[in-house]
Amino acid sequence: KRKIRARDRKDRSIMFGFSYFGLVGWSLMVPTVLLLGLGIWLDRNYPGTVSWTLTGLFIGLAIGCLNVYHWIKKEQEEIEREHDELDED
Repeated sequence: KRKIRARDRKDRSIMFGFSYFGLVGWSLMVPTVLLLGLGIWLDRNYPGTVSWTLTGLFIGLAIGCLNVYHWIKKEQEEIEREHDELDED
């Protein structure tokens, strides 16, 4: 049943998988780069004892990881829902 359903789904091609990896990568990279840039700007304009560059990097990575977790969890829930539907048949 799963093999037939997978064959019938045209929206889940190999390109879909590559684009999903791209989405996950961008979800991690964008907040990291933005907050890193903000940290560099803060270090140049408001120097102090705290390294805003490192702070921005770590906060950006944390936000990016939460984004990735959201996307992967969403996909996992969809896969589990499809498996449950197949088991009911």
